[in-house]
Amino acid sequence: MPCYEFEGLIPVVDPTAYVHPAAVLIGDVIIEADVYVGPNASLRGDYGRLILQRGSNLQDGCIMHGYCDMDTVVEPDGHIGHGAILHGCVIKRNALVGMNAVVMDGAVVGENSIVAAMSFVKAGFQGEPKQLLMGQPAKHVRDVTEQDLNWKRLNTMEYQALVHRSAKSMRIVKPLTQIETDRARLKGLTEVLSQSKFTQLS
Repeated sequence: MPCYEFEGLIPVVDPTAYVHPAAVLIGDVIIEADVYVGPNASLRGDYGRLILQRGSNLQDGCIMHGYCDMDTVVEPDGHIGHGAILHGCVIKRNALVGMNAVVMDGAVVGENSIVAAMSFVKAGFQGEPKQLLMGQPAKHVRDVTEQDLNWKRLNTMEYQALVHRSAKSMRIVKPLTQIETDRARLKGLTEVLSQSKFTQLS
């Protein structure tokens, strides 16, 4: 992975984490145990500190950045969907930020909460536990259910398993020129469904 020192600060990555080689880490970045960071994620710690706590994930194309006066934090088991942007905010334990959502400076997404895909959480927002946040700006539309939390838990477990699957099997190769006969299909490790549960979140 491209990893850069900035003004004497070098990113810290726990040996049990998996950071894709195409992710970029700059400066004051701290990645704890069992964290997954996807391809093309950018963690630019050239102002505020960026922290991914144990068992969290930051998926493909996500951006983390923040100002000097506050840390940008994803707490344990936090789940950050493809293309999301986190800027100077705190994502509390076991919360999920959906694909292409934006969470702004000083915002706090509460424990066990879900930010729906493409939502905008405005600066200074102070969330409570188990909120479903949706819209632009995001508002509390209902409480998160146990069914929602179970679906989130299974997805996060898949990414925690992906840490080890990726470390074991990911390598650079040349593409094949044609598909093999009886080409294998990949399988997850949980019973999470492929259809999105966000259809139930309106």
